[in-house]
Amino acid sequence: MPAPRILIIDDEPDIRSGLTDILEDEGYRVESAADAGQARGQLAEATFDAVLLDIWMPGTDGIALLREWVAAGELPQPVIMMSGHGTVETAVEATRLGAYDFIEKPIALAKLLITLERALEAQRLRQTNRSLQQQVGSLFEPVGTSPAFTAVLSQLERLAERDAAILLRGEAGTGKEALARWLHGKSARRHGPFVTVAAGAVPDEQAAVALFGSENGNDISAGLLEQAQGGTLYLDEIAELGAELQLRLSSALERRQILRVGGRSPAALDVRVIAASSQDLESERAAGRLRDELYFQLNVVPIKVPALRERGEDIDLLVQHFDQAFAARDRVPPRLWPDTVLARLRQHPWPGNVRELRALSQRLALLGSGEVTLQEIEPALHGQATAPTTAPRGDDVRLDLSLPLREARDGFERAYLLRQLHNAGGSVGKLAQLSGMERTHLYRKLRDLGIDIKGSA
Repeated sequence: MPAPRILIIDDEPDIRSGLTDILEDEGYRVESAADAGQARGQLAEATFDAVLLDIWMPGTDGIALLREWVAAGELPQPVIMMSGHGTVETAVEATRLGAYDFIEKPIALAKLLITLERALEAQRLRQTNRSLQQQVGSLFEPVGTSPAFTAVLSQLERLAERDAAILLRGEAGTGKEALARWLHGKSARRHGPFVTVAAGAVPDEQAAVALFGSENGNDISAGLLEQAQGGTLYLDEIAELGAELQLRLSSALERRQILRVGGRSPAALDVRVIAASSQDLESERAAGRLRDELYFQLNVVPIKVPALRERGEDIDLLVQHFDQAFAARDRVPPRLWPDTVLARLRQHPWPGNVRELRALSQRLALLGSGEVTLQEIEPALHGQATAPTTAPRGDDVRLDLSLPLREARDGFERAYLLRQLHNAGGSVGKLAQLSGMERTHLYRKLRDLGIDIKGSA
């Protein structure tokens, strides 16, 4: 693999020369430009893996040049801003425009190398993520023409170019994250990262570092908020964050700054926040589990995402969409869906919502062929992974590694709980003992995964 190619844009010859020597000693290929005009010519002739851009230059300054690149389309490479007279406002503006980071002059060698290494790694991860998204295709795009669903899409589209916080509320499995990604893709931040924070999955003892990052001398680790710079931060189940963390997050969003754990000076924060919850947030506030400060910050534009049973006319479209997507991705023939089967699907209450329908479509795509029959779908609609007379087996679990982590995890959890529920003879009390889960949480998990207790024994 060839060494990364770096472009330095700075009007001071000594800085260009010094940075060139340092980076070439580190194995990088380096070119430099004294002003915006030279930089335009070099970028037109060659592709660079990263750019070091000075802010204060005669003629077109660094911020103006960055705006120029953004106006022309996506930044082709990470841009690290440099300045000896930086302010928080300048740093915020640079990151808002898409700059990866901001470092002050005189430039500390260790910080420069760490920042550059992380910028290149972030670019590699972004390219890998795009490749995976292309493989998955449109599987997780929002689909539907019902009035209830198109009203949500219309509202989100009007908000796409705004940076106001949005709170998506709706039952588990309704596709809130898919809508958030769709909104991100239509926004001015679409070329920036989309970072998901699943509050319930962040261990309390590691939560502060996971969200805000850490700093120990020159050893800097970016947290999830910092990884979302210039893009969108998706906060899932916000009430599951601890109270202290909620307060710290609220302060960071209010000030548009983050202070890493162990850090001494704050870093600029430029993210658009989309929060989501399937819980009764008013009850969570009343119980003291959700702080008012954070709730009112995120509840600027509340949007209710309808349950699948509230948009039953979309089921036919969703089934066809999932069937074609799984057929293309998993290289299996598409199934035929007769009217009798579609009518039966429209009658189902879909406790697991779109997530449950997607899982059913995938199962039928993988395990059958030709026309779908009522005999095939009835066991699945009642929470059984296979035929009614066959207990789910632990060695039947298939992990689809092309799925996003949450979808793969849901598939495993569903298969695991179905197997244990069968072993427990349909008793939720025994299932709680076997799985080591508290019963209230277990009931919620079963509901979220679309498992019908009565039909799964």
